[in-house]
Amino acid sequence: MVEVELSSVRVDLRSNTPLILLREKVEPHRSLPIFIGAPEATAIAMAQRGYEAPRPLTHDLTASIISRLGGVLEKVVVVELRDSTYFADIYIVLDGKTIVVSSRPSDAVALAIRVGSLIFVNDDLIAREGVVVSDDDVFDDNLADASEDPNVINEFREFLDNITPEDFS
Repeated sequence: MVEVELSSVRVDLRSNTPLILLREKVEPHRSLPIFIGAPEATAIAMAQRGYEAPRPLTHDLTASIISRLGGVLEKVVVVELRDSTYFADIYIVLDGKTIVVSSRPSDAVALAIRVGSLIFVNDDLIAREGVVVSDDDVFDDNLADASEDPNVINEFREFLDNITPEDFS
């Protein structure tokens, strides 16, 4: 397993779809881009910025349940890509036993960010799917850089900056 960190929440300019970049902590700093839904992107961005909703959101509730039951979220691991879908496992230690729960990577990352647990990617997966990107890169073959079309990125940043839990009710 390769330890990664959440590098960023971005928008793919070709599809206008949110994605997360999980960046390898050591050289060569490969990143694994994973497309996710807008609600998941919002949940991750909120946790990354330390925003606490007045009432627990789903990932906050899950973290609370694990904790109240005496468990600890040990780590999350993005384990495979199957039929264009990524899969992750959440490792919970409870009463000295490790329980592994299958998850979408977006939910696993949103949970890990909230509790400060480690995030990993399977060695073979990051070797096959990992890419080396700079923080200024965007995933768009038609644009040299994001400054050529800032509207899409600014729109998403504004969306993330202004979203509230009430927007989902």
